Amino acid sequence: MTVAWLGIGANLGDARQTLKDAVVCLAQQHTVSVLAKSSLYRTAPIDAGGDDYYNCVVKLETRLDVHALLALCQRIEHHFGRERPFRNAPRTLDVDILLYGDATIDAPDLIVPHPRMTGRAFALVPLLEIDPELVIPGHGAASAFLPAVADQRIEKMKPLCQCLGAANPSGTANEADFPASPGSNCR
Repeated sequence: MTVAWLGIGANLGDARQTLKDAVVCLAQQHTVSVLAKSSLYRTAPIDAGGDDYYNCVVKLETRLDVHALLALCQRIEHHFGRERPFRNAPRTLDVDILLYGDATIDAPDLIVPHPRMTGRAFALVPLLEIDPELVIPGHGAASAFLPAVADQRIEKMKPLCQCLGAANPSGTANEADFPASPGSNCR
C-alpha cells in the first residue's frame, strides 16, 4: 500500500458540491482508502481566467500503481464532465496526483511530485493542514515553500455542516464524512 496525496479543484458549476462528490467517488473505490481530507479552500485562478476555484487535498492509501491511480483520477474527472479545450481552462473537476509515496516520477504523462505544487498556495496550504511536517521528495519541507506563495489569495471555507468532525473522532475519513448529492455515485 502506498500513501498518495491528491489535489482536487473546480470552478465551474456547483464546485463545492463537486469536490465533496469527488471525495465520495474516491472513498467508494475498493483500491483506495481515504485517510484524511483538508478543509475546503477558495482561491483565485492562477495563470487562468474564470471564477474562483474551490480546492482541497485528500490523503489516501492505495494499492494502485501510480499510472493506475492517474487513470482513476481521470475517470473521476470525466464522470464530472471534465473537458480539456485548452491549457488552464476552467473546469468542472481537476484531480491531480501531488505525491505518491516517496516516488519521484518524470514520465511523459505524469510528473510526481506535481511540478507546480511548491508554487501554489491551493496545494501547499491544504497539504500542511493535514500534515504540518510533510516533506516533498526531492524538494524538502513543504512548509519552506509557504513564504513564496504568501501573496496568493486563499480563503478557508466554513463547513456547510458542522457535524462532520463529531461523527468521526478518529480523524480518518470515510464515505459517511462526505455526503454526496443524488446521482453522484461513481462505483
